[in-house]
Parts: sequence; C-alpha cells; structure tokens
Amino acid sequence: MILLKLNKVIFRYIISGGTAACIDIFILYFLTSYLKVHYLLAAIFAFMVAFFVSFILQKFWTFKNNSKKNIHRQLTFYLIVSVTNLFLNTFLMYVFVDIIHAWYILAQIFSGGIIAMESFILYQYLIFRETA
Repeated sequence: MILLKLNKVIFRYIISGGTAACIDIFILYFLTSYLKVHYLLAAIFAFMVAFFVSFILQKFWTFKNNSKKNIHRQLTFYLIVSVTNLFLNTFLMYVFVDIIHAWYILAQIFSGGIIAMESFILYQYLIFRETA
C-alpha cells in the first residue's frame, strides 16, 4: 500500500515537474533562439517562471498538501531550494555548454534531471511532508 502511494506521488511528481520543465525549456529556447538573449540569462529567467508553476503543481497536486496554514513557510523553503537549484542549474549549464560543448537544450535536460532527483527528496520529506 505504501509503495503504491509512493508510485502515485512519483508519477504526479514527474508530470508536474515535466510540465514545469517544458515551460522552462520553451522559454529558454524562445528567449535564446528568437530574442537572442544569452543562454545563461535566458536559463535564469526561464527557471524563475517555472518556479511558480512548479510550486503550485507540487504543493496542491503532487503532494496533495491543500492546507494554506503553512504556505508561507513552504513557499520560503521551496524558494530556498529553488534558488539553490538555480545556482546549481546555472553552474551545470556552464559546465555542459562551455566546457563539454553540449547543445544548450540537451544541457538543460541533463541539468533538470539531476535537480529533479535531489528536489524530490527535499519536497517529499521536508517541505510538503504530511504532519500528524
């Protein structure tokens, strides 16, 4: 039963994160390819937009945490994790694009995958954990 519940949460996490990631990548591609914004600045902006989409989906749908009681605390911790992830994402983008010479979209996908695994643990067991 616990495994089934965890599988449902992981499924919703993947869908929510995938939605936010698609928004992130679309904005990154649009800003970089059409508006000629430097890829690092575009990645920062895209990450910030995806943050709000991600928080709403993760809190209310993925982890079924509908309480508004601790929303300010959750948003603060979520922001701390997201800003940390923003720096990690920017660093990984730099490494993948400027050092390894990967295509910036592929670099964003790899960076996002690494960040997604780390974030799930923090969201599940710290930010949106069920309280008794």
